[in-house]
Amino acid sequence: MLRRLIKVSVVGGREFAQVRRRHLAALAYEVEARGLAWRFAGPGESVLGVLGPRTRRQVMVVAMPDGDGWSYLWPGGGIADVAGAAEVADQLARLLG
Repeated sequence: MLRRLIKVSVVGGREFAQVRRRHLAALAYEVEARGLAWRFAGPGESVLGVLGPRTRRQVMVVAMPDGDGWSYLWPGGGIADVAGAAEVADQLARLLG
């Protein structure tokens, strides 16, 4: 029984990481469309680093489960549902502009 629980936990962890990366990739697409640079960072590419090329300011964004869905979080109290990736990219463009 313990072996089965461990296997489920590992598979769940892998799926969790894939969902997180998919949400971060969606945001990366949106920030790039606004002229910002980005790169994945952290273990398993679990963080999205976003850079304002002109100002060289940067911010790190994570995607985390939030209730029944997922949210983006960034420093300074930034939080938004992942369904609003375009709006988050607009906010980051203003922040890093």
